[in-house]
Amino acid sequence: MSFSCNQSLNGSFPPSPAEDRGSQRLSWSNLLQRLIELKGLNQRASADQYCRSETGSVADLSLSESDSSFFCYPPEEALAAEVVATITQSLNNARPILCCSKLIIPDCLIHNISQELLHLAVNEPCGLRGAMIDLCVDKGDQGLLCTVDQIAVDPTLVPTFHVTLMLRLETGGLWPKVQKLFKGGKPPSAMSSKHHKALRLSSSFRAIRRKLYSSGQLLIEECC
Repeated sequence: MSFSCNQSLNGSFPPSPAEDRGSQRLSWSNLLQRLIELKGLNQRASADQYCRSETGSVADLSLSESDSSFFCYPPEEALAAEVVATITQSLNNARPILCCSKLIIPDCLIHNISQELLHLAVNEPCGLRGAMIDLCVDKGDQGLLCTVDQIAVDPTLVPTFHVTLMLRLETGGLWPKVQKLFKGGKPPSAMSSKHHKALRLSSSFRAIRRKLYSSGQLLIEECC
């Protein structure tokens, strides 16, 4: 009888509450230790990844930011093409001011204007975007200088330099003979009408640049 009673005491009774609390504390302690170990591994992995990226992905990121800022604005050549297209449109719209029914604009003139604008803007802080352009036509023998248009290349910027383009009418060479073809044999009264004649611009012009952020001298260039 005493044997069976001892057996029940030693083998069948559940563990005491004190033993349960001890085992729980041991489990929580193991879990906490495991979490600390995992955190340390993650920190070391992050540090290794950063060290590798210092010469790789970090440089790539800075290059990507540089590329994005580079492509925010069009290249100077493309911008110059847009500017001369605006100049061409302004000249065509200025026929009433120039008192003509037709204005002939040579392709070489447009090309020369584009190249001159790129040349004048090469050392400017904002490039061609900082230009304010006054477009004028010298009517030669009439002694008149007609202001056709004023063009801000980038209206969102404060201009950094001012350019005056002084275009000229073609008065020599074969143009006077060719001009007669546009009169079409009309009677003298019609031929003398100032609004019924064709004008041709010369391929040569004058460009005047003035910097707006310094007191430097004017730059005057004759272009042909």
